Amino acid sequence: QVHLVESGGGLVQAEGSLRLSCAASGRIFSINGLSWYRQGPGKQRELVAAITSSGSTNYADSVKGRFTISGDNYKRAIYLQMNSLRPEDTAVYYCHKDPGYWGQGTQVTVSS
Repeated sequence: QVHLVESGGGLVQAEGSLRLSCAASGRIFSINGLSWYRQGPGKQRELVAAITSSGSTNYADSVKGRFTISGDNYKRAIYLQMNSLRPEDTAVYYCHKDPGYWGQGTQVTVSS
């Protein structure tokens, strides 16, 4: 069993920044394979950024150059630094690990 807890969401103005955190516990031995998803109002959940099984990073085209995913293996935590935020980034952001572990989500609201 893996337990994921997100934090760091909030209300921010456009062009502002936020840093999300995801703390993992349970049967998890590496931050490789952890990822961030988001679900905006009326939209499907989508992948935002991931740390792959090999330790590399992937990003959705919509966030490339603005968001950065990072992690700390010792703390079993990953982070999402979000800069130059846009109203369309408004969503609930979820931490995820296969095969189907999700956190409770943290709300990010970007005002114009």
